[in-house]
Amino acid sequence: MTEPPQTEEGWFVLHDFRSVDWDAWRDAAERDHERAVTEGVDYLRSHEQVVDADEGTSAVFSVVGDKADLMVLHLRPTLDHLSRAERQFEATEFARFTEQTDSFVSVTEVSGYVSDAYFAEDEEEVDEGLKRYIEGKIKPELPEDEYVCFYPMNKRRGEDVNWYDLPFDERAELMSGHGETARKWGGKVDQIISSALGLDDWEWGVTLFAGDAVDIKDIVYELRFDDATSKYGEFGPFYIGRRFPPEDLGAYLRGEEVPTGEDAESHHDGDHGEAESDHAGDDEEGVDEESIRGELADLDIYAGQPHGEDVYATVLYSEAAPEEVAGEVDGLRGNFEHYDTHVKTAVYEGTMTDRVAVVSIWDTASAAETAAGFLADLPGIVSRAGEESGFGTMGMFYTVQPEYQQDFVDRFDTVADLLEEMEGHKETDLMMNLEDENDMFIASQWRAKEDAMGFFRSEEFRDTVQWGREILADRPRHVFLA
Repeated sequence: MTEPPQTEEGWFVLHDFRSVDWDAWRDAAERDHERAVTEGVDYLRSHEQVVDADEGTSAVFSVVGDKADLMVLHLRPTLDHLSRAERQFEATEFARFTEQTDSFVSVTEVSGYVSDAYFAEDEEEVDEGLKRYIEGKIKPELPEDEYVCFYPMNKRRGEDVNWYDLPFDERAELMSGHGETARKWGGKVDQIISSALGLDDWEWGVTLFAGDAVDIKDIVYELRFDDATSKYGEFGPFYIGRRFPPEDLGAYLRGEEVPTGEDAESHHDGDHGEAESDHAGDDEEGVDEESIRGELADLDIYAGQPHGEDVYATVLYSEAAPEEVAGEVDGLRGNFEHYDTHVKTAVYEGTMTDRVAVVSIWDTASAAETAAGFLADLPGIVSRAGEESGFGTMGMFYTVQPEYQQDFVDRFDTVADLLEEMEGHKETDLMMNLEDENDMFIASQWRAKEDAMGFFRSEEFRDTVQWGREILADRPRHVFLA
């Protein structure tokens, strides 16, 4: 029997790979989205802070490719801690939208290939630097590098070459050469090596971290030519991904780039909503806003702002006098402006009805919903968008160049005549901001989504859009408010 190297183990490791059921996610109501993201963020944040163990670490990564969507990485003192972390995830609402496509259970280790003296407890030959090195291998801190690559591997046991038949000294020499090659990438690529012998189907797991994904490719490529790898290495599937903070889970599910970075800090402040276009209230009618946005995009119609800049709107209607509503809103707006998530709150007066609309726009869904609770106490409130029968409100916001303001109003009269003749149309009103007559809000109520889309497919609307590009001061926003 050949001599096996001695080993010392540290933390147990779980690579938990998850795929998202995107069909189920798209079909779910927004309140389910908010609960799932809230519970998912709470789970990931608490495990990153290691509240379930005395020590260890966790992180979440987006995965590129079809093998998985997410990788959650846990390092813990015991297998029981890993088991509890895995089961606690399954208890979240977010887990209902995921499936565990793969996993890898292992334990960090160092072996006699590193230092015989360490295992012989030869104090004279083992300095403090080596001790710290070994401690860092068996109880590693997750590197700050954004990119991650994970793959499992075996040492070959074939008929021609068999790693386990080699004498210890020969294996140690091969591993020494392997280590020298890897050390050339110090400062660019960090690694965690963990053993899965007796724990999983492969023998080791390799997790690489780098600030540049190309460095991961290059180190793996170079090590392929190393004798320890070229003759004796066998590899399983490779996973490549990028780390993001737990607070970015909602952004990830919205299809935004993660990590979102400083430009999207507002999304981290209680933003557990999913919808990418503005909204008011839950999607009681089951309207798929993503499909609507897609259809509008196919028609070359802009619907909402680009990823990372979306806002959320609450719209309420009042039959009280505009001046009375404006006075009340002015007081509330003063309080709203203390919050960084507040974009604007304004009162719009109808030109075709006596109705007043109060529009409050925020960076986060939860903030918009909270504001709605205060605005609902305004005088004369009759309904919120979507609470009337039918599909709800299509909100069209336009900022007009001052010299074209009257032209825009006249053009709307022509469009209004067209709308009255359309199937499924209920009511449309051109509403003007009491404080800025160039800020227009067209509130259009429809019986069904298909009816509203019929309007957007009409030649008359296309002509209006083309004309509008010449007279608007800013890009229009078309948002569904139900």
